Amino acid sequence: MRLGGQVFLDQPTPESWAQALRQAGFRAATCPVQDENDADLADYVRMAARHDIIISEVGAWSNPISRDDDTRRQAIDYCIRRLTLAETIGARCCVNIAGSRGQQWDGPDPDNFSDETFEMIVETTRHIIDAVQPERTVFALEMMPWVYPDSADTYLALLKAIDRKGFGVHFDPVNIISSPRSYYRNGEIIRDFIAKLGPYIRNCHAKDTLLRGHLSVHLDEVIPGQGNLDYRTFLTELSKLDPDTPLMIEHLSTNEAYRQAADYIRQTAAELHIAL
Repeated sequence: MRLGGQVFLDQPTPESWAQALRQAGFRAATCPVQDENDADLADYVRMAARHDIIISEVGAWSNPISRDDDTRRQAIDYCIRRLTLAETIGARCCVNIAGSRGQQWDGPDPDNFSDETFEMIVETTRHIIDAVQPERTVFALEMMPWVYPDSADTYLALLKAIDRKGFGVHFDPVNIISSPRSYYRNGEIIRDFIAKLGPYIRNCHAKDTLLRGHLSVHLDEVIPGQGNLDYRTFLTELSKLDPDTPLMIEHLSTNEAYRQAADYIRQTAAELHIAL
C-alpha cells in the first residue's frame, strides 16, 4: 500500500508540493487543485508522476440525493465534473458520500435507510458514471454511519445494484464504528469488509476513534494511535490488496500532526514487516 497525506505550504507550486510530499515520506496525495480549469493542473500531474506520487482521490463532496431539486441537480452536475477531472488525471477514485435526505448534507435523517433512498442512490450513481464512462478511475461512496453504504453488506448490495465497472469502493472503517460493540470489535469489521470487497477497494482513509465514558454513547475522531482502531489488523488486511492502494491520513491541520500520525502508522507497519 501507499501511505499518503497532506502537506501545508505557504505558496505551493507543483514542484514544491511534490518535493514536500516526498520529504514527508508520502507516496500518495489527494488532488492538489480545486478547479478542473486550474492553470497548474498539468504541471501537478507531471510532478506527481516524476516523484512516484499517486493521486488517490478527487473529492466530490455534495448532496446528490437532497430533497431540494436545485441542490440535487447542482450536486449531480458537480459530481460529473469531478469524476471527469479524476478520469483526466488518472486518480484512483472520485469520492463522495451518498448524501442525505435531511437538511444537513452529510447528516442523519429518518428516510436515509429507506428502500426509496437506496434506489435513489443507485440511480443517481449510475447517472453520474454513465455521463463520464470512466476507464482510468472509478466513482466511489465513502461510508457513513447514517446513510447507505454503512457496512460491508450494504456496500456489496450497492455494488451489485449499481452494476457499473466505473463504480468502486472507498474504505474508511472509522466511519462505520458507531457503537461500543463495533468499537471493541472493529478488527472483525475490517476483516469482514476486506474479505467481501477487497478486489474493489481503490482508496482508504486513516484516522482513529475514541469512545468516551459518558452518556450517551459518544465517539470522537482522533489522530491515528490515540484511539482504538485496530491498526495491526487494518494494515495486515490492506497489505493483501493491490500494492498501489492508498492509505490516506486525513482531517489534520498541521504538518506536525500529519508527521505524528504517519510515524505511528509506519511504526506499526514496521512491526508487521509491511512496506508503505
